[in-house]
Amino acid sequence: MPDVSERRFEAAIEAVLLAGGPDAPGKTGAVIEPVVRGYGEGMPGGYARRTSKDYDATLCLIPRDTLDFIVATQPKEWAKLGEHHGADVKDKFLKRVAREVELRGALDVLRHGVKDSGCSFQLAYFHASSGLNPEIQRLFLANVFSIARQLHYSTKNPDLSIDLGLFLNGIPIFTAELKNPLTGQNVEHAMKQYMFDRDPREPLLGFRRCLAHFAVDPDLVFFTTRLDRGKTRFYPFNLGRFGGAGNPPVPPTEPRYATSYLWDRIWARDSALNLIQQFVHEVEEEDEDGRKTGKKTLIFPRYHQLDCVRRLVTDARANGPGKNYLIQHSAGSGKSNTIAWLAHQLSVLHGGDDRRVFDSIVVVTDRRILDRQLQGIVKQFEQTLGLVENIDTTSRQLKEALETGKTIIVTTLQKFPVIADEMSTLPGKRFALILDEAHSSQTGEASRRLKHVLAASSLEQAEAEDEDEEDLDDRIEDLIRKGGRLPNVSTFAFTATPKPKTLEMFGTRRDDGKFDAFSLYSMRQAIEERFILDVLENYATYRVYWSLLKKASDDPHYDREKAAYLLRKFVDLHPHAIREKTEIIVEHFASQVAHRIGGRAKAMLVTRSRMHAVRFKLAVDAYLRERGLPFKALVAFSGTVRDGGKEYTESGMNGFPEAQTRGEFKRPETRLLVVAEKFQTGFDQPLLHTMYVDKKLGGVNAVQTLSRLNRVYPGKDETMVLDFTNEADAIREAFQPYYERTLLTQATDPNLLYDLQRQLSDTRVFDQGEVERFAAAYFTNQSTDRLYAQLEAPRRRFQELSPEEQPVFRSKLVDYVRLYAFLSQVVRFADADLEKLYVFARLLRRVLPGTPDSLPLDVQEKIDMESYRLAPTWEGKIGLARGSGELAPLGPGAIHQPPPEQIEPLSRIIKELNDRFGTDFTDEDKVFIQRLENQLGASEALQAAIRANVPENARLTFDRVVSDELQDMVDTNFKFYKRVTDDPAFGKYFLDWLFDRFRKHVA
Repeated sequence: MPDVSERRFEAAIEAVLLAGGPDAPGKTGAVIEPVVRGYGEGMPGGYARRTSKDYDATLCLIPRDTLDFIVATQPKEWAKLGEHHGADVKDKFLKRVAREVELRGALDVLRHGVKDSGCSFQLAYFHASSGLNPEIQRLFLANVFSIARQLHYSTKNPDLSIDLGLFLNGIPIFTAELKNPLTGQNVEHAMKQYMFDRDPREPLLGFRRCLAHFAVDPDLVFFTTRLDRGKTRFYPFNLGRFGGAGNPPVPPTEPRYATSYLWDRIWARDSALNLIQQFVHEVEEEDEDGRKTGKKTLIFPRYHQLDCVRRLVTDARANGPGKNYLIQHSAGSGKSNTIAWLAHQLSVLHGGDDRRVFDSIVVVTDRRILDRQLQGIVKQFEQTLGLVENIDTTSRQLKEALETGKTIIVTTLQKFPVIADEMSTLPGKRFALILDEAHSSQTGEASRRLKHVLAASSLEQAEAEDEDEEDLDDRIEDLIRKGGRLPNVSTFAFTATPKPKTLEMFGTRRDDGKFDAFSLYSMRQAIEERFILDVLENYATYRVYWSLLKKASDDPHYDREKAAYLLRKFVDLHPHAIREKTEIIVEHFASQVAHRIGGRAKAMLVTRSRMHAVRFKLAVDAYLRERGLPFKALVAFSGTVRDGGKEYTESGMNGFPEAQTRGEFKRPETRLLVVAEKFQTGFDQPLLHTMYVDKKLGGVNAVQTLSRLNRVYPGKDETMVLDFTNEADAIREAFQPYYERTLLTQATDPNLLYDLQRQLSDTRVFDQGEVERFAAAYFTNQSTDRLYAQLEAPRRRFQELSPEEQPVFRSKLVDYVRLYAFLSQVVRFADADLEKLYVFARLLRRVLPGTPDSLPLDVQEKIDMESYRLAPTWEGKIGLARGSGELAPLGPGAIHQPPPEQIEPLSRIIKELNDRFGTDFTDEDKVFIQRLENQLGASEALQAAIRANVPENARLTFDRVVSDELQDMVDTNFKFYKRVTDDPAFGKYFLDWLFDRFRKHVA
C-alpha cells in the first residue's frame, strides 16, 4: 500500500535539497558544491541535514552552522575575538548574533554582518558582480545551507513543530507548512495553520526573524513575510496555468510535483542567495497620501516578478546592449517593484568580459503624477547611497547626473525633448532604458530624439559629425539610421496593454512571424489571483431613444454624415438629456453604491467632451441639492470651456487650484468625479467602485479607462459599470486581446508609407519641389519665417479643397506622420525623401485651419427636442474567452487630428493661470517677472537663437537660458522661484507663456 502521508512529501523535498551535500544518501566527507550560475538560479542540492536537536529555539539559530561558517571564512577575526572573550567566545558571539537578528532582522544581518568587541563578521557571502576577485568566489561557496524537518521551534511548547525550516549559516531564512490533498488537506489548510495555530510571538515566527513563510501542497504555493493571526496576507507564488492562476499540470510520465520549481530552483543555493542579496527588501509603509507610517514591511517578489527580472538580466548579460524587451504585466502585477529590482540589478551587471554591460540605467515614466511613486520605490531599494538620482526639475540636473556618473536616473519622458541638445554633447555610453508604460509617446518623435542623443559612441565622433560637410540627403539618412535600433541602448518596455506598434517595436518576433512579449503576467491571472478586480463582472448598458422635431417650414439640405454627427451632439448636450442621465447616475449611486466599501465608495462619470463635463457637473450639483444628499462632486478637464456666454474652468467649478483635484477627491465627502479625458489613465484610487460611461470607448482606451476600477481594497469585493453609449459586445471585443496573451499577427508593412506618399502627392496640395525647399531650410536651421513662408502655398491650396476633400487630406497627412515616426524606429530606411516629407508634413498639419464641430446656428433654430428616454438593454457579466488575443499591424486610418491650438490674449492667459493654480501675483512677483523678461531681452545671443531656429529647437535654448537666469535670481523672490521649480504643471505653464511673449517680442 503506497504511503500518501505528508512525510512522503517532506522526504521528497528534502532529498532534492540534500543532493550532492554532506548528508545525501550514501554520501560521506566534503560537500560537493552545486554549479554556480550566478544570476538567479543554480542547481538544487548542497544542503546539510539538521534536526531539532541542532536548533536552539531561544537563540533562533543553528549554532554549529553559524560557528562553522565564521571559523571557515574569517579565521583571523575569530581568533581576535577569542582573545577578547576567552573560553566564553562561542556563547557570547551566538548571543550577539541572536540579539542583532532580533533588533535588525535576518535580512540586514545577512547583508551587513555584525560587530562584536571591535571585530567585524560577515554572516553570508554573495555572488560577486564580476570574476575579478576569485577570493569572493571561494567565500561564496563556503556558505552553509541546511534543512530541518519537523522543526520544534517553540520556546513555550516543545511539542509544536513546523514541517520545514531552511537556514543559511545557522540563521533561519524560510519556513514551510506542507499539505497533501490525498490526506484531505491542501494549501488552504496550510495557510490557516500559519494564521491560527502559529504564534507570531515565538522567536522563529516573529516579523523579520525569517524572510518568508511558505504554504505548499503538490499543486500550489503561497507565501507571507509577516504572520499576524487573522490579518495575515498570503501571496500566490505560482507559475500561472494556461494564462490564469495556478501551475501547469505535470505529465503522468514525469516523476515530480507541479510545485517542484520551489525547491528545485527557488530554494536552490544560488537562487536563495540571489533573493537575499537582490530581491528581499525592508521598506517603510506609506498611507494613501504618500506619508510614512513608521510601519516596516518586507518586500518579497511574486513568482512572475522574480522570473521576469532574472530572465531579463540573464539575457542582457549574454547578449549585451542593443536589444528591445517587452514586458506585458497586467495592472496589479507590482510593476513598480519589478522596475526597481531590474534597474538595480542592471546597474551592477557585468558581462563575460567582466565589464559593466550598462554605464547608466535611465528609468522613464510617461505618468507625470505617478512619477514620484516610482521614484520613491526605486530609491527605497537602493543599497548604496547616491546610486539613484531622481530628476524632478531641469535639464541641467539630468545632464549633471550623466556627467558625474549617476548610475540610476529616474525621470519622465516629457523632459527628454527639452534636454536632447544638451545630452548630445556628452560622451556616448551604453544605456539601459526602462520605460514605464510603453505608450505611443515612446514610439514617436520624443523617442526618436532621445535615441539620437544616446547613439554617439564618443564625444569626438559626435563633434566630427557636426563638422562633416556631407550633402543634405546623407545627413538625413544618417539621422534616420540613428533613429532606429541602437547597438548601445537596450530598451525594457513595461505595459499592461500593448498596442500593435508597441509589440512590433519592443516585442520578440517568433518563428511564425508574430510578435510576442518577452515576459507575461496576464489580466486573467491577476484577476484570478485577486490582485485586481474584474471590471466586467457587473456591467449594464443603456440605449438612448430620441427624436427631433423640425420647426422650419422649408427643408434645407446639409451634408448627411456631418449633420447626423452634429445632431447627435446636439441631443447629447441637450439639458433634458443631461438631466435624464444625471437622475439615473445620482439615484443609482445613492441607492446602490454609496454604502459599499464601508460607506466610502466613490464613482467616476466619464464624459465625451469638456462641454459635457461642464454641463454634467452643473446638473449633478443641482440634483444633489434638490435631493439633499450629503455627497460632493468634482470635475476634471483642461483649459477653459465657453458655454452660454460664460467661461468655465476646472479650478473655478471646484473652488480650488487644478493641482489639488486629485487630493481633494480623497476626502470622505467627495464621492463623484466628472471627467473629460483627465484621470482616465494613470489614476490610482482604490475606493473607486463604480463608473458611469457616457463616451464611446474602444480598443486599448476602453481597457485603460475601465481599469481605473480594478484596484483592490479591504471591503471592496466587486465593481459596477453603467454604460450609456457602448454595447456589451464592443467592450468584450476591446478587452479580449489583453485578457491572456497579446500577439501581433505580423509586422507593419513599410510600403504603406509609399502608398500614403503617393496619395498625398495626388491631392496636388504640394509638390516635391516645395518639400525639398522646406527640408533644406529645416535641416540647415534657417529662420522660422522662412519655414512659414514655405508652408503658405500648401496651406492656401488646402483651403481651396472642397469640404469633402479637406478631412481626407488631413487624415492621410496625420497617418503619414504617425506611421513614419513609428516605422523609422523599427525599419532602417535609406530613402531621404520619406524623412523630408515627414518633417514637412509634421509642421504643415499644424498650420492647416481647423474644422468647426458645433451645430450651425441656423440648424439649431430649425430643430427642437421632441422626446428623449433611456432604457436598460443589457446587464450581467461580460465574459471573455480563454486563449491568445491577436492585434492587426499598424496601418492608415486609425489616428485622428487633435483640435487646433487656441491662441489667447495675455490678459486671458494671466487670468487662467490665476484660476488654475490659485496664484494671485503680488507686486513683488510682477517685479520679478519684469526683471526676468528684461534679462532675457538683453541677451542678443538668445534673440539670435530664436530667429535662427524652428520653434522646437529655439525652445531648448530658451529653457536653458531661463533656468540659468532663475538660478541667478533665486535670492530675489525665493517663493516664486520654488513655485516654478517644484510645481511641474505651474512651471510648464509659466515657461510656455514666457516663451510665447519672448518670441513675439523678438519677431
